[in-house]
Amino acid sequence: MKRVGVIGLGDMGSGLAKNLIKNGFETFGYDLLPARMKNLQELGGKPAGDIADFAAIVDAMFIMVMNGHQAKSILFGENGLIQLMPPGSAVILTATIRPREAHEIGILMEGSGIHFIDTPVSGGYVGAQEGTLTMMASAPADILDQFKPVLRAVSGTIHQVGTTAGMGQTVKACLQTLIGSIFSATFEASVLAAKAGVDGQALYNVFSTSGAGCGCTNTALENIIDRKFEETGSGIGTMHKDLTISLNLAEELEVPMQTASAAMQIFHAGKSKYPDGDNWACTKVIEDIVGSALYREVAI
Repeated sequence: MKRVGVIGLGDMGSGLAKNLIKNGFETFGYDLLPARMKNLQELGGKPAGDIADFAAIVDAMFIMVMNGHQAKSILFGENGLIQLMPPGSAVILTATIRPREAHEIGILMEGSGIHFIDTPVSGGYVGAQEGTLTMMASAPADILDQFKPVLRAVSGTIHQVGTTAGMGQTVKACLQTLIGSIFSATFEASVLAAKAGVDGQALYNVFSTSGAGCGCTNTALENIIDRKFEETGSGIGTMHKDLTISLNLAEELEVPMQTASAAMQIFHAGKSKYPDGDNWACTKVIEDIVGSALYREVAI
């Protein structure tokens, strides 16, 4: 296994490509934005003018796009991967889409001779760039073993969460209900502290060393007190989309989701007012309501 492709070279896909190259894979890539293609070339990868330029020669193809419609178009549209990739190769879906869509993709790929690994990831921009992502992989064990070298190149931990297409996305949907809820609670707690005159560093010290301290809480609070609301690699649109997927799954399964639903409304508000901001920008909506903001140090 020597040649790998990456479709979608944004914050996450560029990290996949970077670590594939670092681990010795001949890496091809495609993105609609020329700047991202140029970045791939600077990393040592091979940008292509069209997916068809490399689909027939790769052993595995990562798909890191925004939604299921895009993934299906890439796979089954005119000159789709299903027609181009060689038998025995694998499509590795690292994008987060609806579980139902991933399940449908798996069914449509049956009999194609191309393997399908449904493995959304967690770890954000930093995890992608550092090659430490957590993968929620669903595929038969022998297929995962066969493609483990390429999966390990981009991840720190690989969990087999199932054997059928859609189960990876289902686990990711469950994870995002928790992460979105933790973020939203942190946003609210920071504004409560600000209104009460608490020093941001003091709050961070307590949160990060308490039972509530975790990567999600610490990252959110640190960005809030440093007033970093853009270009941190955690665009608000992604979490907004992921929570939409989670709540859609809950509706299909008739599972009540009060906390995740409240988090969704906070992200709705944040995305409406700060569409180009990062997740932490939601905090500013609440700050505007109460007229207080949290800083690392209280101004004297």
